[in-house]
Amino acid sequence: MATSVRDAEARLAVPPHPGRFSPSEVLGIPDTAATMLTAAIESGTPLAAAARIKMRGWIRIKGWLPFRASQVIAPGRGFVWAARVAGLIEGHDLFVDGAGEMEWKLMRLFAVARGSGTDVSRSAAGREAGEAFWLPTALLPRFGVEWTATPDGQAVARVPTSTETVDVTYDLNPLGRVESIAFQRWGDPGGTGSFALRSFGGTMRDHRTFDGVTIPTRGSVGWHFGERNWTSGEFFRFQITDLRLVR
Repeated sequence: MATSVRDAEARLAVPPHPGRFSPSEVLGIPDTAATMLTAAIESGTPLAAAARIKMRGWIRIKGWLPFRASQVIAPGRGFVWAARVAGLIEGHDLFVDGAGEMEWKLMRLFAVARGSGTDVSRSAAGREAGEAFWLPTALLPRFGVEWTATPDGQAVARVPTSTETVDVTYDLNPLGRVESIAFQRWGDPGGTGSFALRSFGGTMRDHRTFDGVTIPTRGSVGWHFGERNWTSGEFFRFQITDLRLVR
């Protein structure tokens, strides 16, 4: 990718759309989805198009390793996730202008992982859609998100990215807060060289309000969510430590 990580972050850190959130934004969508969005966005919050996030946690690379990371996310435009793992591995995952890229180095010198191309980009588009709940203003119907509800009371968002739309299913608690997400993501979790749409998702908890939006701050995600081999597919455990809307 021609652009640098810093340049990509600057391009994604776009200002909010005109206006502020009010309950009228969710008129006409299923009650389950409306409850989720009104629980996640305080009245008067700017209609943010991007956010900056800080997080820490554990990522599984053979074994579980600690990480600290920062992220710029702009649903519909892309994301940049930059992290330091175990104090030794540094790198980034990003998706900008419809192109995905990953690059990780040991001690900033030795390549650990690198990838780009069609399969990486399509997988990154799924990740962008799956992580959109961290910026709930981007899930409002006015921004092209189509909402439905399942007979079991789940909310389903058809989330547009710059390259495709992804259906994301949310399990909610009685207050309308997200307890789990699930969707089909393009990937090759077994490293076999065969990419396909596969079950992806995870569980969420410990909701907290930042800058007018309430999000789950802890969770665990990975491949094969909801299937028997979920234990082997789980690879990411996170704690959000800060979120700021781009204003």
